[in-house]
Amino acid sequence: MQLNFKSMVLRIILDKIFLLKFLKFGVVGGSGVIVDFFFTWLLKEKFKVQKYIANAIGFTIAASTNWFLNRIWTFESQNPDLLVEYSQFLIVSLIGLGINSAVLWILTDKFKLNFYVSKLGAIAVVTVWNFFANYLYTFA
Repeated sequence: MQLNFKSMVLRIILDKIFLLKFLKFGVVGGSGVIVDFFFTWLLKEKFKVQKYIANAIGFTIAASTNWFLNRIWTFESQNPDLLVEYSQFLIVSLIGLGINSAVLWILTDKFKLNFYVSKLGAIAVVTVWNFFANYLYTFA
């Protein structure tokens, strides 16, 4: 049974459609990074909002734009129930935000790394979570 599961996972990962979706997800995610960083920077540096609150707001704005772009381009969703799909995407994103905040806290507060370098590391970790969760749940 375990061998079948491993070969199934390998087939999914090597599938051309899967890889194309992952690449598109990466492009959308790249635009999300720009949105996330801009709003986080704006709130943290210009409006002096506490860094974790600024991070959460930037992350949420980016997640919303990412849902729209992933819906129409990456996954080409035909789901007519936008509210359910968006809610599912937000659930995945909120879990991702928790992961993001934990990684950001560990890297900035425990390892004393630069906030924005740490944020990049947190984004990399969350990207993997977000893609698989959205692939298997939101846009399945």
